[in-house]
Amino acid sequence: MTNIVFWFFVIMTITAALMVVLSKNLIYAAIALLVTFLGVAAMYVFLWADFIAGTQVMIYIGGILILLLFGIMLTHKITSVRISHTNVQRGVGALIVAAIFVGLVWMINFTPWLKVTTQEPLQTVHSIGTLLMTDFLLPFEVASVLLLGALIGAAVLARKET
Repeated sequence: MTNIVFWFFVIMTITAALMVVLSKNLIYAAIALLVTFLGVAAMYVFLWADFIAGTQVMIYIGGILILLLFGIMLTHKITSVRISHTNVQRGVGALIVAAIFVGLVWMINFTPWLKVTTQEPLQTVHSIGTLLMTDFLLPFEVASVLLLGALIGAAVLARKET
């Protein structure tokens, strides 16, 4: 049953990612991006990375995707805009993607992987939280101040000159 659920999320994520790239409507692309982010969070759950899965949902879906949706919705006359672009580089892009895919498949098949049996960790959030508040408190606070500075800079740049 686990394999079926895993492959469901894989197919769902890949399909939604393709819809993001190929959609001509911004709203549909944003909704497909939501499904893609949820699929990536599900992949993190399968990797026993529950903290990263929660972070994926909170930051990417709760923050970035909502910001994109607000930007689309609040932009005047953009709800009915259809994205129409004639891209002459589509064939070149497809060849590059195919070459990267073949390279990745080759690497996966011919790499001598170390196979170790492991047990599922009971919880990772508690240990990560303890590390963030003890050993890595200074880098955590430096990142917080940096993000606050970026937020203030974005607000200053975005405000209208009166």
